Amino acid sequence: MDNLARAHRVSADDDGIAAPTAGAASREARLAVAPSVGAAAPALHSLSHAEVRTIVISLMVAMFLTALDQTIVATALPTIGRQFLDVTNLSWVITAYLLSSTSVAPVFGSLSDIYGRRAMMMTALGLFLVGSVLCALAPNLLILVLARFLQGLGGGGILPLVQTVLADIITPRQRAQYQAFFSMVWVSAGIGGPVLGGVIAEHLHWSVIFWINVPLVLLAAGILLPKMRKLPIHHRPRKLDLVGGLLLMAAAITFLLVLTWGGNKYAWLSPTLLALMGAVLSLSGVFVWHARRADEPFLPLPLLTGPIVPYAITAAACAIGVLVGLTVHMPMYYESVYHLTASEAGLALIPIVALSVPGATAAGRVMMYMKHYKWVSLLGLSVGAVMAALLAIITPLPLWALLTLLAVLALGLGTTFPVAVVSVQAAVARHLVGTVTGAMNFFRSLMAAVTVALFTAILLAALGGASSGMLEHPDLGATSRPEMIAAFRYVFIAAAVMLGTGALAIALMFERPLGDAPKPSVDMAE
Repeated sequence: MDNLARAHRVSADDDGIAAPTAGAASREARLAVAPSVGAAAPALHSLSHAEVRTIVISLMVAMFLTALDQTIVATALPTIGRQFLDVTNLSWVITAYLLSSTSVAPVFGSLSDIYGRRAMMMTALGLFLVGSVLCALAPNLLILVLARFLQGLGGGGILPLVQTVLADIITPRQRAQYQAFFSMVWVSAGIGGPVLGGVIAEHLHWSVIFWINVPLVLLAAGILLPKMRKLPIHHRPRKLDLVGGLLLMAAAITFLLVLTWGGNKYAWLSPTLLALMGAVLSLSGVFVWHARRADEPFLPLPLLTGPIVPYAITAAACAIGVLVGLTVHMPMYYESVYHLTASEAGLALIPIVALSVPGATAAGRVMMYMKHYKWVSLLGLSVGAVMAALLAIITPLPLWALLTLLAVLALGLGTTFPVAVVSVQAAVARHLVGTVTGAMNFFRSLMAAVTVALFTAILLAALGGASSGMLEHPDLGATSRPEMIAAFRYVFIAAAVMLGTGALAIALMFERPLGDAPKPSVDMAE
């Protein structure tokens, strides 16, 4: 980790806010006005270079935990099912974590802006630790699923908190480079999780998957929490909008249930799913109505407007959606078209997953040294869209050529992540960085779930997966190679459209200068 000599300074781009005016305009100004740049007098906070390095490493450990637990359980599911004599409900072990971790991201982001980063990091790590222990001790599948839901509440809070704490101690230009480091941690956990889970399930006991979290959580907390006492204070106590938070979580969980059950457990037009869709619309409408009328809403709607935030969130959501969607569905393509084994198909995913990290690293370097930085993401997404379009047009290809195009696609979309995160954090007042970071992670996770469901629906429709009014997963053995190639053309077209949409969003996004100067003096004791 280079450049730590400057990394411990806090940026000057977040506190120079004009005094609010009276009335409704005053409230919107307090909530969403982006601060001015460069007017602050230099001042350093009390963290040394070594302390910043220690915090960053501890944040990486925390992020590794939450990323690992999204994938490590997958390969151990058959073993768990055999022990509990229940195979039909096994998917809930993963679904429960997905539901809670996605819905809770904006909650922890907002709460960190109210109660402080350290208090909420303690809460997130505590929930994750307790959930892990309960998972390891679960006597039956129901308890395991409930414990996974609790674990997801902690894991879903860790990611936005990690990104928010990073924003507190690293300048925007330096922050982009660190985002690449964290992307590397995320990818390593994503690749290594299934492998580690399979080894543990085969040679040890599946509960060890959860027990290994205990020393890692204690290590991260023991190193990180004492240092966080020295973080600059940016949170501003305000009234907790409990109703708004519950409405948002309820809408998110219901929506994810629709995506999980649609075309699988229930037909998309079944009464159950139609009722759930109606519930999503109703809950979302009530949330918006409540947020517009609350004096201090849980998620201020003006925060999601303006020339930066909605465009950055759209670009990041499109990029992560394509990345996750292809990661989930390409093994089917590899096995059917190239006759790879399951393990070989897993290895063939590495170019998609791993090559996003060099893309993020390149974007981070550009943001460190160049005034105009969004072009790297615009170029990356455009190249990714072209690669996806080529895959749709010229397939079938030799395996090496397919992997090359996918690697270039992943390299391109990887450039979006640091640009989007740093842009939204620099666009809002410092006391709302946690809120906007949580919101961004929330919409990214939702888009990933939507894209997986979209790609599945495209494949099933193209392969004729409708049966008795209900979509079922096709039998690969009964699907011919030409049929699978033709079906995936539509998937690649959808990916190209999504990446093109992301590129358009970046093109329309205002490119706010990234401050490098220190902030005005702030309180240091939390």
